[in-house]
Amino acid sequence: MPELLILIKGMMAAVRSVCFALGLLLVILYVFGIAFTQLCSGTPLEEDFDSVIRSMHTLLVYGALMDEVSSMIEQIEEVSVPILFLFYLFILLAALTVMNMLIGVICE
Repeated sequence: MPELLILIKGMMAAVRSVCFALGLLLVILYVFGIAFTQLCSGTPLEEDFDSVIRSMHTLLVYGALMDEVSSMIEQIEEVSVPILFLFYLFILLAALTVMNMLIGVICE
């Protein structure tokens, strides 16, 4: 039973830092969602990036959570290389930086 209390105290201590890390991820998703919505209008990528909310969802699933990221990279590469570099920048910021900060906070 004392081990459970230690785990609960640790989780409660990390709540604030986790909220800030998730807030930073939300801001990054919003900024890149706007950029992808504007840049992909009128292209074959418009079905995945037609609104800011849909763009944020697509970026979260394919970029931050890295689910089938290679298929999204191939789709973007066929349309525009500068948009591909922007997607790589998003992966660098969201998946590698913020998500690792989140893991570090939780492990601490």
